Amino acid sequence: MKKRELRIGVIGAGGRGALAMYAHQPRQGVRIVAGADVSPKAFVAFRERFGDDVFCTSDYRELLKRDDIGAVFVTSPDFLHEEHALAALEAGKAVYLEKPMAITIEGCDRILKTAFRKKVRLMLGHNMRYMPLIRKMRDIIRSGAIGEVRAGWCRHFVAYGGDAYFKDWHAERSKATSLLLQKGAHDIDVLHWLCGGYSKRVNAMGNLTVYNQIKDRHAKSERGDASWSMAHWPPLSQKGLNPVIDVEDLSMMLMELDNGVQCSYQQCHYAPDGWRNYTVIGTAGRIENFGDVPGHCAIRVWNRRTDYNPYGDEQHFIPDIGGSHGGADPQIAMAFADYVRFGKKILTSPVAARNSVAAGCMAAQSLRYGGKPMDIPPLAKNLVDYFQKDVAE
Repeated sequence: MKKRELRIGVIGAGGRGALAMYAHQPRQGVRIVAGADVSPKAFVAFRERFGDDVFCTSDYRELLKRDDIGAVFVTSPDFLHEEHALAALEAGKAVYLEKPMAITIEGCDRILKTAFRKKVRLMLGHNMRYMPLIRKMRDIIRSGAIGEVRAGWCRHFVAYGGDAYFKDWHAERSKATSLLLQKGAHDIDVLHWLCGGYSKRVNAMGNLTVYNQIKDRHAKSERGDASWSMAHWPPLSQKGLNPVIDVEDLSMMLMELDNGVQCSYQQCHYAPDGWRNYTVIGTAGRIENFGDVPGHCAIRVWNRRTDYNPYGDEQHFIPDIGGSHGGADPQIAMAFADYVRFGKKILTSPVAARNSVAAGCMAAQSLRYGGKPMDIPPLAKNLVDYFQKDVAE
């Protein structure tokens, strides 16, 4: 029997809403039919992608009233994720929710409880789990090449931080909580995934060290221009920053996982280069990536005792597969469509997404209270069991 066409709406049609174009496959029975955004400019590109007859509205509630829509992408700003996801779930729509799930632990738990109560499918947009680089690292680790994992590190050099995070709402605690949460949610989730556990205790240090020195700010009534340019250098030469800046531009956190693995995460928003470096150390070796863009990155494995050996005992080069975010966006968008239509297993986990937010939230609290260790509140077992059944091992 032919499967009914899946018709999808997008809440947050501009910006990250472009992700939905990868799910738009009318010949395969998946079609984007509606978009909601508070900016009329967002609909210009939206109509170019999906046709002049696509439904557009400034009120997401109008989109959710449509009976022909079975699923939605929620790609609005972080501080609206909870509101939009809850409304969509209550309306019975399957939800793809961009990371972070919410900007508070309580918000995440409300979303999970609603999806559980309504028995509606929920997928989180942790697209790094679909990146070939990360999947290859996980495969190597799971093969036993470095023995039993005991430590994981991530250094994140955010060269574009002054453009992407300090010129708009990302710079405000009230809208982002912390960049340990907003930006770090990806990396915390990857560390959890590679190391096979979730943070149970964290502590952190950090500060606002550079961007608070810049006096050139745009007016509160203006929308910040977060587009980036190589010419925006050095960091102190940036202009048009957000009028309110109270998140840290330098952060470091330690994590004790529930399986005994110890992890660290470091984030700097004024580094000259932009990439993530993951290192995982086991009882019989270690693994590390150099670069994170397919076609321009490699994974190196050390599993013999040695002096300085910059290229490791093995090298794995990751080819370019095309598509945004290292080829992950096309894969995760279609994975959502297949999950909704056919119940196919997914790589991302609502439980893991909640736990990455929880770790980021508690780390931010630790940072702002002198590095005090903070325990992560556990998620109810019935929710863990319910959501994990749909996740591929």
